[in-house]
Amino acid sequence: MKLLPEIKVYQKRPALDARPLERRVGLIILATDHTSEPDFRRMVASERIGVYVARIPYANPTTPENLRKMQPALTAGAALILPDEPLDAICYSCTSASVVIGDAEIEAAVQAAKPGVPVVTPPMAGVRGLRALGARKISILTPYTVETSRPMAAYFAAQGFDIASFTCLGFEDDREMARIAPAKLVDLAREATEASADALFVSCTALRAAIAVTGIEKAIGRPVVTSNQATAWNCLRLCGDDAQRPEFGRLMTLPLPRD
Repeated sequence: MKLLPEIKVYQKRPALDARPLERRVGLIILATDHTSEPDFRRMVASERIGVYVARIPYANPTTPENLRKMQPALTAGAALILPDEPLDAICYSCTSASVVIGDAEIEAAVQAAKPGVPVVTPPMAGVRGLRALGARKISILTPYTVETSRPMAAYFAAQGFDIASFTCLGFEDDREMARIAPAKLVDLAREATEASADALFVSCTALRAAIAVTGIEKAIGRPVVTSNQATAWNCLRLCGDDAQRPEFGRLMTLPLPRD
């Protein structure tokens, strides 16, 4: 048996950077989510910006009642992301639940664990994106049932948008929503967009819509805002990243508007 070498302790402690990465974005996602994490890795993460993820419990079907059940887990989920360290932004990545629970309630739950952190939700980011694009009259496409779509319609109407058309696909399981091919979303968006609409909002963080944005914009001839594209854009701008990324749609070329 060979003798082990003596283990020496380095006498001079190395100097430490303030942070491993300059900016930090927290991402709270559903246990069943297939899409938000890859989308944020693609659109937000970089050598400058880190994305740190926590998953919280969720059980299908996607009904207002089940969506509302996630609210108590939001504080614990936020607390698990780099405990005791500040974040530059934190996103709760569920559009339908954000509408049902309410942006203010989500912000309060997250800030109970991360005081003062800017909180982003998909519908909130969607509204900011549509306003940045100058849209007033919109079409909306969701994968949900009519029951789950109704609160979404009410949310955007309350934000002052004229809803020219609203189309839902009738899905109850977010894992199935994630399996809709991006190319099919282009076809669906074409059918769902009313001719008089200024823009299209494609709801749901489960949909692989962010990678289809440029195809949809080409197909319908107007701007498109999707849940994950909008939250990624919002988080990037909060991190001081103003770079234009037209490969993710017209929205990704614009600054964040002042609320």
